[in-house]
Amino acid sequence: MSTSDTPSRGKSGIVVVGVDGSEPSKEALRWAAEQARLVGARLRVVLSWELPSVAYMAPLPAGLDFDKDAHRVLDEEIAGVLGQPDVDIEKVVAEGHPAPVLLELSKDADLLVVGSRGHGEFAGMLLGSVSEHCVSHATCPVVVVHRREAAGSQPA
Repeated sequence: MSTSDTPSRGKSGIVVVGVDGSEPSKEALRWAAEQARLVGARLRVVLSWELPSVAYMAPLPAGLDFDKDAHRVLDEEIAGVLGQPDVDIEKVVAEGHPAPVLLELSKDADLLVVGSRGHGEFAGMLLGSVSEHCVSHATCPVVVVHRREAAGSQPA
């Protein structure tokens, strides 16, 4: 196979996608997995979490483990959306606000994929705060995937 026959890959062969359990993030996960499969890239699936603001005002119940719960949610999200994916997956759970976490974890990536949280016909044309922040500050290309019914068609 000559070099010209080799599938074109970016600098790292990594596609990053942020998930949060919402329908838009599930669409983003599907889209990112297919893109990673098409270009032979690894899929880095990221779920971030933050302590609720009330956690600083009152003691938390014993036995709470936000990180462990986030890992469980991430595993369930991937299995529920992708089943047995035919792409190499790297799972990342990180504490922090989603936008800076995704920007940091996509510094070495070829592509960052996020869902759009638009509500309704007009709001569906707008970007959510996380997707807008990522589009404005990422060091790699960013794809914002809208929900199929909100966008009126399947993601491109």
